[in-house]
Amino acid sequence: MPTLDDARTFVGNLVVPSGARFAIVASRFNDFIVDPLIRGAFDAIVRHGGDAKNVTVVRVPGAWEIPAIVHRLAAKRGFDAIIALSAVIRGSTPHFDYVAGAASNGVGSVAASTGVPVAFGVLTTDSIEQAIERAGTKAGNKGWDAAVSAIEMVSLGRALDEAGL
Repeated sequence: MPTLDDARTFVGNLVVPSGARFAIVASRFNDFIVDPLIRGAFDAIVRHGGDAKNVTVVRVPGAWEIPAIVHRLAAKRGFDAIIALSAVIRGSTPHFDYVAGAASNGVGSVAASTGVPVAFGVLTTDSIEQAIERAGTKAGNKGWDAAVSAIEMVSLGRALDEAGL
């Protein structure tokens, strides 16, 4: 009887493939949170074997603007993966819901329509304290986590390409 062990299985690994190029699209708004996310993402790429010269950082005004630039970069096919970084912190108005939803939906749409992996490192928190925790303190660095996801997706994509899938 065949088992799951008989299936062809593909997984990415956490070593940056040779020549892989990454774009980090990050907001300037809430830069005291976003700057550590950028440093975390960059550090993850380099520590996993990536070339610092193959990392491009693009700063946009806020999370709302991220999808447009992610789409532009993905459409040009100059990057193997894109990492979106921002911090949207809930306030007392519905603005949070609009911005967080637009960023999430927009980035997801780009990844689905272009096939370019886009890692979502946009923090959506209820407080500044939660954002700080996710930018390199108690809860780790979500920029690092997003970059590791991007690395794995690039590796997986190359493995699928090699298999003709």
